Amino acid sequence: MSMIGEYLRVTAAELDRAIQDPAWALDFADEVQDAEEESEPEPTEARHFSTSKTWDMLGFLLTRADFPVDVIHGEEPFAEDDDWGYGPPRYLRSERVCLAAQALRATTYDQLVSGVTPADLTKADVYPLAGAYPLGWDEPGALEWGRHWYDGLMQFFEAAAAAGDAMLVWLD
Repeated sequence: MSMIGEYLRVTAAELDRAIQDPAWALDFADEVQDAEEESEPEPTEARHFSTSKTWDMLGFLLTRADFPVDVIHGEEPFAEDDDWGYGPPRYLRSERVCLAAQALRATTYDQLVSGVTPADLTKADVYPLAGAYPLGWDEPGALEWGRHWYDGLMQFFEAAAAAGDAMLVWLD
């Protein structure tokens, strides 16, 4: 089983409802995911986005860059007694989504990987561990694996910020 980084754009009213009724939030997230699996919208149009298995790699790179918002795990807990796959979900309020969108736009992927070696990822036990699917960190091009996902994450956050949306974040 894989660990996948998941995001759901929510309005302020939906965030309030999610905090008050986590079971509704999980059902809502499932509904949106199911609907968008068929239509496969671009990150700028989607309400759901996944960083797939790159979540830990991106987290490692963003932490190393002193990124101002925890876009990988979310910042505020809710549904702390629920398990949405690999623990409870968290969220980012709309103002944090805006800050994240600005910081993502200002931070290129090349800046994130500058000075990073595959050995750094292996030493930090970044998921998936070396030798795991899709490639080990010592494989050629391993650092490029996250570029596509980072670009999509940036677009997703920019669209959410433009709409004034908050974000639910979890690992599934």
